[in-house]
Amino acid sequence: MISLRILVLEQQAVQRSAVVSALQQLGVAEVLQASSGEQALALMQRQGGIDIALCDLAHHGMDCLDFLNYAGQLSIIQAVILYCDFQPQLQRAIEQMVSFSGLELLGTLSTPIEVKALHTLLQRYQRRAPATTAYPLVTSTLPDEQDLRRGLALGEFRAFFQPKFLLASGQVDGAEVLARWQHPSKGLLLPKDFLAAVLAYDLIDEMFKQLLVQGLSLLGMLRREGHSLELSFNLHASQLLEAGLIDHIRRALGQYQLSGTDLTFELAENELLEIGPKIQESLLRLRVMGCGLSIDDFGVGFSSLKQLCHLPFTEIKLDGEFVRKIQEPGSQAVITSTIALARSLNMALVIEGVSDQKECQALIRMGCEQGQGFYCAQPMSSHELLSWLQAPFMAGQKDD
Repeated sequence: MISLRILVLEQQAVQRSAVVSALQQLGVAEVLQASSGEQALALMQRQGGIDIALCDLAHHGMDCLDFLNYAGQLSIIQAVILYCDFQPQLQRAIEQMVSFSGLELLGTLSTPIEVKALHTLLQRYQRRAPATTAYPLVTSTLPDEQDLRRGLALGEFRAFFQPKFLLASGQVDGAEVLARWQHPSKGLLLPKDFLAAVLAYDLIDEMFKQLLVQGLSLLGMLRREGHSLELSFNLHASQLLEAGLIDHIRRALGQYQLSGTDLTFELAENELLEIGPKIQESLLRLRVMGCGLSIDDFGVGFSSLKQLCHLPFTEIKLDGEFVRKIQEPGSQAVITSTIALARSLNMALVIEGVSDQKECQALIRMGCEQGQGFYCAQPMSSHELLSWLQAPFMAGQKDD
């Protein structure tokens, strides 16, 4: 028997059963099964970490790559094998990736999975870490569900706001709403500390609704003072599977006498890998309400040009990784091509991760207009944002 602890993450029951059967033929003694990333995280929270995750790259719900990033950050997975009906170019690109948040990519498999090919990839892990090696202890765990529910009930989850701005003038052009947990004993926690647990325990809608109320309250206050500001909220694709959340957003806008044009909703590019009819309908309903739709972390996922053309998105947010490497020809090529793509599709383009004047000026020369990052302002509370807006920082005029 192969002394490995393996997770099979697959939504389709038939395909999941086939993968488990292949592992059992190879003598793998302990196989965990999950149909969604949320379920997998909750399962490992109860039963501990694993050696290898076998993940379907076309996975629904919590996107496969998002799940791997969370699991890697929590140190509950050591290595990963991806499988899908890969196109040759996509397979080569994935095989060139070194890791997902520190995870070792053992390789990729096409479907249907062949037992011999699977055995070859498992042996790569065995050579790196022999079966006799003691199983590594989990060094970090998800927050406790009871603690999360208590924090939500007591209003400890707070909206922070990070401005978006026009690169050339420094004029504020909106703000992204970011979640923070003001924990009574652990202090101010960032999403990396709790978001995986919020998803795992299916509390993402409750947290979003609280952030929405805080954001709309701020917009109402600004309107009374004669100011306008567009707010961007992050949504997970799984939240759009049911119409209830869209109806909640519509009612909330009516309650605060605000328009859908005041809001933009951001979805990570990785979550667009495969969008079903229900999610497409929800996206369309948001657009009909006047809300903007933004593709977040663009450039690090695997969305297609076909999706960009046919889904009702209005904005692209280019991942900050390309700004950090702006001196490299490859990053420059990605930035300039994304500018051309956004213009051809009549979509706005926001550059994430602008951290200093040098980056800002380089982006302006390349034709970028909108940006977001610490060069303009760090995320701040609603009270801090109100004070900041009274004397906005002019990014284009800052001296280093």
